[in-house]
Amino acid sequence: MVWNLEPGWLMMAVASVVVLALFFGAALDAIMHEDGFGPLGNMLLFTAGFFAAVLIANSYGISLRDLKMAVGYGLGGAFLTVSLLALVKAAAARI
Repeated sequence: MVWNLEPGWLMMAVASVVVLALFFGAALDAIMHEDGFGPLGNMLLFTAGFFAAVLIANSYGISLRDLKMAVGYGLGGAFLTVSLLALVKAAAARI
């Protein structure tokens, strides 16, 4: 589980995800323009979605000892979070 990591490794994991999320957020902002949440908003959504997906997978008993599986679940959760919230934002704009 994520909480079993030593504090140094946990900080490194969070820092790595935040830096990569900023790159993804800036790229997505360039693509989506006003339909997105801005580079920092996208970054926050990516980071929150990444760690939420990893924690949810762990709560269901899915072992994420393999780094590829952890990154796969995390990125899936991050993109799902941004996609769903962009869909909600688009639906709210039409109403």
